[in-house]
Amino acid sequence: MQHDTYEGLMAPAHSRSLSSETARAEAAQSPEEQETHPALDPSVTNVPVTPGVHLAGRSAYFEPEENAHSPDLPLDSDETAPGPQWNAKSNFAPKEEERSSSPTEVAAGARSGAEILRRLSLAPDTATKRKDVADINPRTAHPGLNLSGRVLSATSCVPYTLSYSPGNDWGLSPRRGTSALFDSLSYLASAASPWDHTLIGWTGEIKESSTAQAISNTDYPSATTSKNKGTAPIPVDPTKPPAPPQPEGLRVSRPDRQRLEEQLERDHGGKVVPVWLIDEKDEKTDDVILKEQPRWRRYAEHELYTLFHYKMNEPADGRAVRKSWADYYAMNKLFADRIVELYTPGDIIIIHDFYLLLLPSLLRQRLPNAYIGFFLHIPFPSSEFYRCLSRRKEILEGMLGANMIGFQSYSYSRHFSSCCTRILGFDSSVAGVDAYGAHVAVDVFPIGINVASTEQQAFSDPIVGEKANAIRDLYKDKRIIVGRDRLDSVRGVAQKLQAFEIFLERFPEWREKVVLIQITSPSSVQGSVQADKEEDSGVVNKVSDLVARINGDFGSLSYSPVQHFPQYLSREEYFALLRIADVGLITSVRDGMNTTSLEFVLCQKDNNGPLILSEFSGTAGSLSEAIHVNPWDLGGVADAINQALQKSEKERKELYSQLYHHVVANDVQAWSNNFLKRLTTNLSSFDQSFATPSLDRTKVLDQYRKAKRRLFMFDYDGTLTPIVKDPQAAIPSDRVIRTLKTLAADSANSVWIISGRDQAFLDEWMGHISELGLSAEHGSFMRQPRTEEWENLTEKTDMSWQSEVISIFQHYTEKTQGSFIERKKIALTWHYRRADPEYGAFQARECQKHLERTVGKKFEVDVMTGKANLEVRPRFVNKGEIAKRLVQGYGDGPEEAPDFVLCLGDDFTDEDMFRALRSSKLPADHVFSVTVGASSKQTLASWHLVEPADVISTVSMLNGSADAANVGAVAVVDGSVPESRL
Repeated sequence: MQHDTYEGLMAPAHSRSLSSETARAEAAQSPEEQETHPALDPSVTNVPVTPGVHLAGRSAYFEPEENAHSPDLPLDSDETAPGPQWNAKSNFAPKEEERSSSPTEVAAGARSGAEILRRLSLAPDTATKRKDVADINPRTAHPGLNLSGRVLSATSCVPYTLSYSPGNDWGLSPRRGTSALFDSLSYLASAASPWDHTLIGWTGEIKESSTAQAISNTDYPSATTSKNKGTAPIPVDPTKPPAPPQPEGLRVSRPDRQRLEEQLERDHGGKVVPVWLIDEKDEKTDDVILKEQPRWRRYAEHELYTLFHYKMNEPADGRAVRKSWADYYAMNKLFADRIVELYTPGDIIIIHDFYLLLLPSLLRQRLPNAYIGFFLHIPFPSSEFYRCLSRRKEILEGMLGANMIGFQSYSYSRHFSSCCTRILGFDSSVAGVDAYGAHVAVDVFPIGINVASTEQQAFSDPIVGEKANAIRDLYKDKRIIVGRDRLDSVRGVAQKLQAFEIFLERFPEWREKVVLIQITSPSSVQGSVQADKEEDSGVVNKVSDLVARINGDFGSLSYSPVQHFPQYLSREEYFALLRIADVGLITSVRDGMNTTSLEFVLCQKDNNGPLILSEFSGTAGSLSEAIHVNPWDLGGVADAINQALQKSEKERKELYSQLYHHVVANDVQAWSNNFLKRLTTNLSSFDQSFATPSLDRTKVLDQYRKAKRRLFMFDYDGTLTPIVKDPQAAIPSDRVIRTLKTLAADSANSVWIISGRDQAFLDEWMGHISELGLSAEHGSFMRQPRTEEWENLTEKTDMSWQSEVISIFQHYTEKTQGSFIERKKIALTWHYRRADPEYGAFQARECQKHLERTVGKKFEVDVMTGKANLEVRPRFVNKGEIAKRLVQGYGDGPEEAPDFVLCLGDDFTDEDMFRALRSSKLPADHVFSVTVGASSKQTLASWHLVEPADVISTVSMLNGSADAANVGAVAVVDGSVPESRL
């Protein structure tokens, strides 16, 4: 197979085949090893092609070579200093341009999120203006935020692949992929940035070093050494006990874990903190045991990555997805634990990509006032496609824990806002989403690359120039089209080849005058399930068949129209190809931000080659001067290739000048600064102190199991059942009845329904559960558990106000079609659920003013607004009094008061219960007050659930029945995934 050598790239296509030695080696592999397609074997693809991090100033397009020449990157020592050594592109050229206004100044005075977004979008390009205060000292620019100056960046993995040898230094080799991300983190850790940066990431799959394996084999020749000297293959000393069997997996001691953390900071400059995702822990020795390490990637890569790129998995047994979801939840929880350990007030937390979509909410639950930004590096699908995700609500709720969410393109941000409205019911706009009592900003930040470093590597290394000349000589008198893609179905390699085939058919004049050099490498997403591996193999086979067919139909002994290299390239070859290309061709069918297109532009300073770019790439919205194509329109792509090859020198220069200016002005340094500036501007513009986090089910379950005296208080409408137009139609489902009955059957639980409903309704639908306590008409009546008698708490109250209220209600009922009056024993309610929503709300406001001017001044009554209703009741009667009475009924002693209280309600009348619990003397971690519904109202509750189904799901979890939504929380508390496929 072709190796990573200059001569290898020059070899003709027909000579690139497996050697007999390689074939024999593959035949000897185990069945597990043979699962990988031969073309994806590491021996073939042993040099990275996707940009990432490398030691000693190299890019992840190439494998580091010993003693290889690597010129220093441009650096102004007066203004900046190198960043951490773990990134090749860690030096950043200072910006010398002037700048007239900052995002802070532009946003000053704006009254809404949409206005802030409009002003920022109309502001001049920040990369071409002078620095403002926020560039130099963010704390001075935003004094009200009390910033610490620290940025904590959470990403899926640390920038290294780790190898482990007990008692020795860790082996650190650069991790492939995600160059733009690591370039950004490298900049934040450099002296060019005003921030103090810490990177937090999973260790990734740790491999045992070859040295450690050799030692292990020497120390323990066999895990099952025979005690019988006659049958032992090696003489056994009877005075020595046999070697203990080695545990399955990799055992890492605490000293070795500490050594890694010290080594990361000592040897590599930037602060890198590893997150340990472990299978078991030896409590005696404090060793951690790592077994099936790839499982932590499984849900993100098999479920999320697939669907976010508009692909669907085949239906399968739900058990596997259930387990992978639990692992995904646990992974995000462990990240949250690590960040909470490091966090100090005023820190900014930035979370990256689809591996950590739950992390913003998990952090918000524990750090309510933290400043959190999230950026998604891959596409976000439309609501019609996203709705197919089984855990769609949990993912959206997780992301909405951030103060600001960034996307690569406007369409992705629009899809996200639409999903929040369609699935969760939250109000949204182009500026963001109103959720949990706060505004979550949604914005667009097309990521860039490290321009200074890329240009330095492409043009200052003489070896790159030599290789460029050699490649040009090899394909003399031919126009060169270059493509470089990951080898998976979303990259559109097959579409590219099919379009090129049509091009050769449709335009025969270009035959033997054009060559397509296509570089492919394994997908950055590791196939962790059999279906993924089969898909990868299918793509490999299809691409190979297409290459063979095109070369067979249009090639000759001296000409192969497609030069396909299924391997990684060296840095020199990669940049040489980009420099000499006549056309860049990118046909991804769905992509986040394609950095190859940006690097192609930088490398074309001498050639001014056109760029053909898929409209489905995240880069398309930024590179408007590229030739945009629909990769599914094969004929259209063929025409675009012909158009690109025919462009005049003048046309090429004009288009290239605009492309080049955009790429240079919007580099990764500008991206990092813009993201942080927009985040701090939004934080300064919106009061985030009223945000209510999503209910922490792990904490609820843990406290429930510890508690001995538990009190539950449920509202009815909108909490146990959805709001419906006809109040009499809001009957509880069988699941609600079963769940409440099971909960109340536990002798440690006191369960109450505290509703605005009258006695008759509660008796009819809930009265048969004798263990339930009932409170009707907002606390006017009570029925104790295991009794049938109702206690009237208002029998001595003056009720003469009712006749006047009925008269006023009747007046507005006649004027408002669809409205009606509900007469209870104590309260009177005017409903307008069936009326026109806008007119009904208007009439309700008029009626409220009328009541407050008349009845409200003559009697001790409250006029209360609810969900599509208006209610008048005695002033001293409210749900808060009932909640206070129930808590006080336990007593005040330390062994008397309830040690677990769960109170849930959905509207304004339930705020009285939340207020009463806040004023009680109960420990805060024993009380869970939860508002229910998609409303963005500000509330006195401490937690939030989206809909009644979430309430029943949570209570079912406490009853011991973990559905799919709760399996993650149960797995974290129990340490294992419940066996079920539901």
